Amino acid sequence: MLLLRNLAFYLVFYLGSVVYVLSAVASIPLGARALGWVVDRWCCFHRSCARLFLGIRVRLEGAPTAGAALYAIRHESFFEAIDAPCLFDHPVPFAKRELFRIPGWGRAAEAYGCVPVARDEGARALRAMVASARTYSAQGRPLVIFPEGTRVPHGERGQLQAGFAGLYKLLGLPVVPVAVDSGPLYHRRLKRPGTITYRFAEPIAPGLPRAEVERQVIEAINALNAGSPAA
Repeated sequence: MLLLRNLAFYLVFYLGSVVYVLSAVASIPLGARALGWVVDRWCCFHRSCARLFLGIRVRLEGAPTAGAALYAIRHESFFEAIDAPCLFDHPVPFAKRELFRIPGWGRAAEAYGCVPVARDEGARALRAMVASARTYSAQGRPLVIFPEGTRVPHGERGQLQAGFAGLYKLLGLPVVPVAVDSGPLYHRRLKRPGTITYRFAEPIAPGLPRAEVERQVIEAINALNAGSPAA
């Protein structure tokens, strides 16, 4: 039964995603509102498929803060990456530049306002990211980053990418760490039923030394991992 439910999820979600990506590209000439609506519908479609076929539900502990902020989210699976527009109002995700090469998706992501992350281009890339992030933040959009830079198995602690501290310093925004425990359920292949929890921590004020802000972020994003077995 579990295998059949997974097959149904993959079939319906990925075939449906092709339609949504094509719709997103087609909506670009219609403006940001139309594109944003398509992206929101796609994320809601993903949550619905996860609930209907996989038996996965979502629980929130806390909520996004009022005002501009940089949200640092624990990264255990693709679930939280796809789910961001369900958590925030028109968020601005930081995404690996390689993802922008995906046909259709990359064009829509760029038009939507995703910020490409080029890890191997140093200070120049960081300045470009900061400039884009400031523009979007001034529009009232929340900034979303996965500071570990890659998925980390549940129960393990990853290291924060060096660029996170640079963004924190240059943006001058509070950071809101968000813990998530999607790893045990939303595996790369066989996904399992249960509840995925997001836990929003208290905002961390701007201006802290690098070591201190990194310590606080690491502690907060791993809050749901204590005592849990690795996936």
